[in-house]
Amino acid sequence: MFKDYYRLSRPINALAGCIAVFLSAYVAGTSTWLPVVMAAITVLLITVSTNAWNDYIDIEIDRINKPDRPLPAGRISPRGALIFSVTGSIISLFTAASINQTAFFIALGSNILLYLYSWVLKCTVLLGNAAVAAVVGLCFIFGGVAAGNIKPTLLLAVTVFFAIMGREILKTMADYKGDLQQNCRTIAVAWGKKTARLFLISFLVISAIFMIATYFIEQFSPVYLLIIIFGMCPLFTYIAINAQSSATSSLLERNSTLMKYGFFIWFLAVALGAGLAG
Repeated sequence: MFKDYYRLSRPINALAGCIAVFLSAYVAGTSTWLPVVMAAITVLLITVSTNAWNDYIDIEIDRINKPDRPLPAGRISPRGALIFSVTGSIISLFTAASINQTAFFIALGSNILLYLYSWVLKCTVLLGNAAVAAVVGLCFIFGGVAAGNIKPTLLLAVTVFFAIMGREILKTMADYKGDLQQNCRTIAVAWGKKTARLFLISFLVISAIFMIATYFIEQFSPVYLLIIIFGMCPLFTYIAINAQSSATSSLLERNSTLMKYGFFIWFLAVALGAGLAG
């Protein structure tokens, strides 16, 4: 049972959000880490809770796209997933409130956006993708709020917004078959995979530009630029080449997973770039 709830919560996504909070607080020059730890716990709770809600809403689509997930496979009941989700979201508001009022409202807004995403926005053209990307970007601002200095985190938030937009569009291409059968009109379904791929490439290019611009604006160590040029840019190029409209769902899903893990390369670049600067 624990293993199934572990899968339901998708912990890698939660881990990435927590790292984003710590990383942005580090870049912001925090003087105390307790608020940052509470912010990371808040992000963890929001992520696992809304992931469970997403699976609760998408159970029929997942019977086609991902039948081995805990809910469509029947290993967790819909009621159990719903209780798990709501409980985690409520607790996240208390942990956010322990930081400050701004953190509380960011947590509240993030919860609302992600619940609306799964319920209404997912089956729209780009609106759902933008909601997810905005919440991920807010993780970096959230770290800045906990550190008491959001200015150095704004560029990081914008950069990750465009990168997540690209990954979200890639996921609509991977989920095309199930979304089409369930009449979920994502960009891939409504405008076609070819158009979706053009948007994917556009967002990857914009994200890469912001990553490079960060080096000059924030005056990071040259190590940062080297990792971006020889790490992130080749990764984005590989994903763009392989995200063909004729590619299989399994290949597109693997590319989506690859991109998710690729963000850890960027995290490393930011940590080293800020830490070795000057």
